[in-house]
Amino acid sequence: MPISPRSDAGGGQQSDPGNGTQGAPSAQGAAADGSAASAGPQNPQPTGRPGTDAAGAAQPNGAAQPAADQSAEIAKLRTELAQTKDRYHRALADLDNYRKRTQGDGDRRAAAARDDLLRQWLDALDSVERALTMEPNDPGLTAVLAQMDTILARNGVQRLPGAGQPFNPEYHEAIAVQPSAEVPDQTVLNVARSGFAADDGKVLRTAQVVVSKRPADGS
Repeated sequence: MPISPRSDAGGGQQSDPGNGTQGAPSAQGAAADGSAASAGPQNPQPTGRPGTDAAGAAQPNGAAQPAADQSAEIAKLRTELAQTKDRYHRALADLDNYRKRTQGDGDRRAAAARDDLLRQWLDALDSVERALTMEPNDPGLTAVLAQMDTILARNGVQRLPGAGQPFNPEYHEAIAVQPSAEVPDQTVLNVARSGFAADDGKVLRTAQVVVSKRPADGS
């Protein structure tokens, strides 16, 4: 009697080789494959071109405008700085000129005051010299005159050349002319009033002198 096939004790199905297919994959394997495919890369990198943000959006075209404005402002400030420096140097030059001018004015005023005082001193010296012409051997007058000359020398004042020197209009004032064949023409014969000059060459007072002149006949 023929025996019919029976089912497997576990109730599982066998694959049918005649159908050309194998058994379907398990549910757990299919779920794992689908999860991995959907997840994809964990940290995708931006693929935008330079000049775009991370999302691929383009930067604004006016981004270079503030830099241009800043460069223009810097150039303007440099120009103003150069002008300020120029005004500063001009002010320094004006101040230096003012100081020199005021210092020069002060020096001139001081020199004028000194010269005026010395001229008054010379007037006193003239009085002593006139007294000596009347009393040439007076020791007191001689001592006073020597002392006055010493004080003048301490202040840089010296007597101008006198008798026997060629006449010099810068130093001498001719108050008389006397014919003389003994000395060359235009020679100082006598000094009526002494002349004085400062150590810087400035003449404080010309000397009043008598000047020689050749006789008309040439003898």
